[in-house]
Amino acid sequence: MTNAAPQTPLRVALLGCGVVGSEVARVITQQSEDLTARIGRPLELTGIAVRRTGIERPGLDPALFTTDAESLVARDDVDLVVELIGGIEPARSLILTALRGGASVVTANKALLAEDGATLFAAAEQAGVDLYFEASVAGAIPIIRPLRESLVGDEITAVMGIVNGTTNFILDKMHTESAGFDDVLAEAQSLGYAEADPTADVEGFDAAAKAAILASLAFHSRVTAADVHREGITEISQSDVAAAEAMDCTVKALAICRLEPGEDGEQTISVRTHPAMIPNSHPLASVGGAYNAVFVESRNAGRLMFYGPGAGGAPTASAVLGDLVTVARNRVRGAAGPGESNYAQRPVVPIGQVATRYFLSLEVNDQAGVLAEIANCFATHQVSVQTLRQESSPRPGREGARLVVVTHTADDAALSATVAALRELPVVHEVLSVMRVEGE
Repeated sequence: MTNAAPQTPLRVALLGCGVVGSEVARVITQQSEDLTARIGRPLELTGIAVRRTGIERPGLDPALFTTDAESLVARDDVDLVVELIGGIEPARSLILTALRGGASVVTANKALLAEDGATLFAAAEQAGVDLYFEASVAGAIPIIRPLRESLVGDEITAVMGIVNGTTNFILDKMHTESAGFDDVLAEAQSLGYAEADPTADVEGFDAAAKAAILASLAFHSRVTAADVHREGITEISQSDVAAAEAMDCTVKALAICRLEPGEDGEQTISVRTHPAMIPNSHPLASVGGAYNAVFVESRNAGRLMFYGPGAGGAPTASAVLGDLVTVARNRVRGAAGPGESNYAQRPVVPIGQVATRYFLSLEVNDQAGVLAEIANCFATHQVSVQTLRQESSPRPGREGARLVVVTHTADDAALSATVAALRELPVVHEVLSVMRVEGE
């Protein structure tokens, strides 16, 4: 008996060797036999592009490292490229070079996909190679592939999720420990859940990019981050949290993508990310800490929820490696997986046309006739009030009363006009809070 001929390895170029990249490199080098058995050919890590060489990276051959990412992705012997450097440039140029050179690409770059995914998909299709991106949304949670493949025979009507672990950690702590936003943000930074500059998380930019990707896949239409209505959580106060609890609700930062009825029966898309109150009975209400969850509604499969760690080196590396094995298998078979699906080309409606329920908190004069004047303001702008409650205790040191209003479903534009009118009423001291009520 003779030994089988050695298999030609698939050569992998890795761009970035941070927390996630180093874990990916470790698995490729230390679990090579398992990966070979799963793929059918071995993987060979042929180069790692970093900003600086000479830094000790235990377990990795120093000879692999280079600062010349352009030359690495342009090599004609590279079969697979894993991009983990993030941002728009040079990531876009490097990915396009790899795709046009015939290499399949795995990326976790949500910002780039949300801004210019169309260009990347077009390059991959023209070259007949793969572009996979499971790690771009919700870390280890498998949500991209179900939307892209498992549910492709169904009609998805809505995707709603907690897709940013930092904001979920902050809001969860504000509920469970009655802590203020600033204190919990500082704790999140000390634990490594939040960056030194937390703007991308707390102002909703990270979630908006992920919402754009989810909406594009779910509704077979091109949606960019610029199409997403975005609000952060920095204005959420303990009084908002207490009000939610009094309504048997929880405040969560949500990404919400829905099919909406349009004119002449044509469907449109709404895509938004913002804090909202959701009933404690909703599956997303119990998602705590830095965890993520995505809730999907479809015509035939019904309601599905995907839950798990949304960030971190090992969980995100798991998603990257899952994609890497898949594109490597495709390479072995001489095939390519699904590309961009944008046949529907549904338009994204402006936020003013999106309808939902609202919670409002007002500080007003404590005198007869105020409730009627407030109710009339809502009626004038065709916003129906579901409940209106007066609380006798104003903020410390302020005279007056606090009104808590919950509306029936209303267009955002009508609600915004109502709030503007309320602020002009002499009996209203201040509109303290406005928040959407979702998930019912």
